[in-house]
Amino acid sequence: MKSAQKMFSWVFRVFPAVFFCGLMLCSVTLTAQASDFLIGSGIYDMTGPAAELGMMGYSMLDQKTEGISMRLRSRAFVVVDPGAAKRVAFVSADTGIIPQGIKQRVVQLLQNTYGSLYTDKNVLLSASHSHSGPGAYSHYAMYNLSMFGYDETNFNCVANGIFQSIVRAHNNLTPGSIQINTGNLNDCGWNRSLDAYENNPADELSQYSSDTDKTMTLLKFVTSGGQEIGTLNWFAIHPTSLGNTNKLISGDNKGYASYLFEKDMGTSYTASNTFVAAFAQTNSGDVSPNIFWGYPNGVDDFDHMKTLGQRQYMKAVELYNTATESLSAGVDFRHQYVDFSNESIASAFMPAGTGAGNTCIGAIGVSMLAGSTEDGKGIDIAEGITYPYDISLLGNVFPFEFTLIPEDQDCHAEKPIILPMGRITPQGIPLTPEVLPVQILKIGNLAIVGHPTEITTMAGRRLRETVKSALGGSVDYVVIAALSNAYAGYTSTREEYAVQHYEGASTHFGPYSLNAFQQRFAGIASDMAAGSASPSGPTPRDISDDQILNTLGVVFDDKPIGKSFGDVETDVNSSYSRGNTVSVVFWGAHPRNDLRLQGTFLKVEKVNTVEVCRQETIGCDTVTVCEDQVTSYTAVAHDWDPETIYHWQRSGVANSKVTISWTIPSNAAPGQYRIRHFGNWKSGWNGSISAYEGVSGIFSVN
Repeated sequence: MKSAQKMFSWVFRVFPAVFFCGLMLCSVTLTAQASDFLIGSGIYDMTGPAAELGMMGYSMLDQKTEGISMRLRSRAFVVVDPGAAKRVAFVSADTGIIPQGIKQRVVQLLQNTYGSLYTDKNVLLSASHSHSGPGAYSHYAMYNLSMFGYDETNFNCVANGIFQSIVRAHNNLTPGSIQINTGNLNDCGWNRSLDAYENNPADELSQYSSDTDKTMTLLKFVTSGGQEIGTLNWFAIHPTSLGNTNKLISGDNKGYASYLFEKDMGTSYTASNTFVAAFAQTNSGDVSPNIFWGYPNGVDDFDHMKTLGQRQYMKAVELYNTATESLSAGVDFRHQYVDFSNESIASAFMPAGTGAGNTCIGAIGVSMLAGSTEDGKGIDIAEGITYPYDISLLGNVFPFEFTLIPEDQDCHAEKPIILPMGRITPQGIPLTPEVLPVQILKIGNLAIVGHPTEITTMAGRRLRETVKSALGGSVDYVVIAALSNAYAGYTSTREEYAVQHYEGASTHFGPYSLNAFQQRFAGIASDMAAGSASPSGPTPRDISDDQILNTLGVVFDDKPIGKSFGDVETDVNSSYSRGNTVSVVFWGAHPRNDLRLQGTFLKVEKVNTVEVCRQETIGCDTVTVCEDQVTSYTAVAHDWDPETIYHWQRSGVANSKVTISWTIPSNAAPGQYRIRHFGNWKSGWNGSISAYEGVSGIFSVN
């Protein structure tokens, strides 16, 4: 903490520049202390359609949204080096992936607002990788197949939520510092592909005490006035605690950890300037949350999700409260697009003794269809099917050998190709992207590596070392920000790839994909170390206007004869105890009509009353009669709180039943309560959309 004299000096030097920078949306040169930046945090709702839209992650045809357990958020941090007039924006979003089209749209929205202040090069968007959010928001067809098309409503919701979170972080910029801390978190994630992991070289395995990365790296953002505005951490675990039978929207274990931290810090989700806690994703490609308990059973999933979210939250609190080391000064960034379907790899980045190498046209292997058999099973075949393979391994699923393009199979080596995405090009567009971004943000002595795939534990370790070495000692910390800026499957090591578990079969560009990424990241890191610009590379295609198959919207809403929207179908009981679950069923409408962003579909309200007394004469006696009168209602829970559930169900052709549940917390204040439901219905006559409300009866909590 600075002395009062230094703090006042800072304020008087910086305030005028910050004031005008905020008005003019410009960059300015300021004289800063060694560890000071301009810092800003922002958070915004990005909860998409809560009914009848396929969920992103497990690719199950019948896994469609049916309500909300917790809302999805985009969490943004902007860091400015006042001296060099450079800035970076980092986003961790509660979503499955960041499709390339989302990055393109967000940058477009930012440049429409701020000109060239934010670009592809200094904006990094990373997905937490929750599998419990609505999908169909990629422009590449493969990622929309299980949702039966592209959904523009959800695309706009995700893009706008990310954009608005950056806008808030930008508007909240203020002088401050960033502290960093690291520590190990055990019993929070297990390697789900040990056969593949243990195929890595023995001398490399011996360097590590664990088969997953246990390190959490945490940043703490504090203004020069001492206000704590946010925290950002990276820890490797799949947010797949909720299995493929779950149909409620949730940020899973990372979203729950964010919620717990933000609740502790008094975060207001409706405020434009509030504390932000992001639990971001890193090299979790082979890290499962389920090994200890077994495959998600659809019964205990939420309990397991809360357990692992709680463990991440508690570790983050420990690191946050003990953080003392400040990041050194300076902000920098490098970015490049690369065609990974045809990358020539120098021998220096290839396994010893192999000479130069090459990547392959995008394809996935047979074992990808098995799914991750610890987190989300696919069809009934085993992982680990390599080429050439025994047809009997596929049972009755594929009792034949696939017709392959010989040169593709030669390139993909052990991977028996089941789908050559790069060769399937409707309208001249492959099913998945081949031009992908590589990006590094540098904040002081921390490098953030934006990687566009799910990267395994050992692959992430190798990539971190590559970047750290290429930066020439200018950083002490390197973190992988996985699933960033675009999405193209997995990245495994060459040795893991040879085993062809799910991760290797899902590595799109062949056995040397990691080597190609190491080469390109080393290139831009070396450019950064030398202070030189990196070549931009080939511009990725914009295919936003080339979507053919689109999901269906709402035609109209209806309700039973004699009923109105918001009427109660099944009311609450008169009283409950703490720990009980209160439920009420309303005649509602489709939640797609209005996503109620930055709002809610429900409120649990405490009834506030005062005792009003009056004198009455009965015969010859005067008596005092007292009654409780309602004065106001105080909201104690919303649809973003995990103790509530908003559940939607179609009834008949166009009727909707909405069930709202509240599990009463153990610390709920005794008294009277009610539950309110908010929604919007669509007219079948003119297509107009109108708001409605419903309210339960009053019930008491003992």
